[in-house]
Amino acid sequence: MSPDLAEAPKPAQTTVKERRILIVDDHPVFRHGIAALISAEKDLTVCGEAESAPAALEAMRRLQPDLAMLDISLQGTNGIELIKLMRSEQPRLPVLILSMHDESLYALRALRAGAKGYVMKAEAMTQVLTALRKVLSGEIYVSPRFSERLVFKAIQSLEGGMGSPVDKLSDRELEVLQLLGKGFGTREIANELHLSVKTIETHRAHIKEKLGFKDAGEMVRFAIDWVAQEQG
Repeated sequence: MSPDLAEAPKPAQTTVKERRILIVDDHPVFRHGIAALISAEKDLTVCGEAESAPAALEAMRRLQPDLAMLDISLQGTNGIELIKLMRSEQPRLPVLILSMHDESLYALRALRAGAKGYVMKAEAMTQVLTALRKVLSGEIYVSPRFSERLVFKAIQSLEGGMGSPVDKLSDRELEVLQLLGKGFGTREIANELHLSVKTIETHRAHIKEKLGFKDAGEMVRFAIDWVAQEQG
């Protein structure tokens, strides 16, 4: 073959390294839907799924994912506590929260606990891939709307010298307060959070004590006003 007809060398094929995602959510239909969305991407793969904190920790140790995606509402240990447990064992593991809860209620707590991003389930299908890639690249992801709200809240805190009264509450107590504000009764909250009625009654007592309410009616009225203000 003449030199000018010689075949050009073929470019070396580059293989895309798939980043491995662990999904933790107690709703199987939603979990499988998100898994299908992620698995359709060439650079991402779902290495495992879990529906509770103990199963998530076991999967993390066994599968060594590149990122863990967690829901806030899980049976027993909630998602924010799970962030702390995961990062105590694997401090370099990025965590992205994917939750039904409005980001104004939980995003800041999740970030303080060590999460690198927060996506609301209502926006999941449009935002989750963007959020995943941003967190995997070492950045933090929150919605532009929440980012602006964070700046405003920080300015208010500096000017007023104090945060919100609900900052005194634990993550689980905040969940209970939010559901009270949505009109849930004690038994309904227990079912929603997969906890006993007695545990919810204990949380209610702690909320009442920490926020200084005289009775349960005053606490419920505050919860309704607070939820309306946070989501308004």
